[in-house]
Amino acid sequence: MAGSLCLDFINTLDDRYSNQPQELLKSYIDLARFGEDTGILAPAQVDRWFERSYVSPDAAQKALDAAIQMREAMHAVFAAILNQKPVPRSPLLTLNQYIQAAAQNSQLVPVNGGFEWRFDALPESFESPLWPIARSAADLLASEQLGLVRTCASETCQWFFLDTSKNHGRRWCDMTTCGNRAKFQRFYRRKKKLAS
Repeated sequence: MAGSLCLDFINTLDDRYSNQPQELLKSYIDLARFGEDTGILAPAQVDRWFERSYVSPDAAQKALDAAIQMREAMHAVFAAILNQKPVPRSPLLTLNQYIQAAAQNSQLVPVNGGFEWRFDALPESFESPLWPIARSAADLLASEQLGLVRTCASETCQWFFLDTSKNHGRRWCDMTTCGNRAKFQRFYRRKKKLAS
């Protein structure tokens, strides 16, 4: 996990910079399952969305298209920040539209002596899983943690993650995948160099 809901969502386009990027959101149910995996949807909600996506496939597809549009806008904004470039106007406007929709459908509620944001999960709105994701992006962009956003050092992966390591020197999205792959490649190159 990337350490932030919005970064996990951006990472749903896998191997973004390779010759064959892999779309992980191929259907609306993939979006609902992402919601379940990240805790923004309960299993019963996922079941309901699954059924409704078959009854209203056009509305479900429209929401999936919106999810991908929001994801790509978030990616453009965070990528610009990470590359120390000006944030492009159009993706920021797009992201702000989703953030405003999230704000219109959220409320502050008391929980365990504190407060948290809750979203009106209206059954008729296929876009409701996008609201907590948009809110997560807004919160991260406006926080001190923005400076801890990194990209995986793997040239093909480059997933975003929040570097909360003690010395803030984390290089890989996941040491067991990209980190181990890089270690193996270095080992192989050294071994090949010694053999020649």
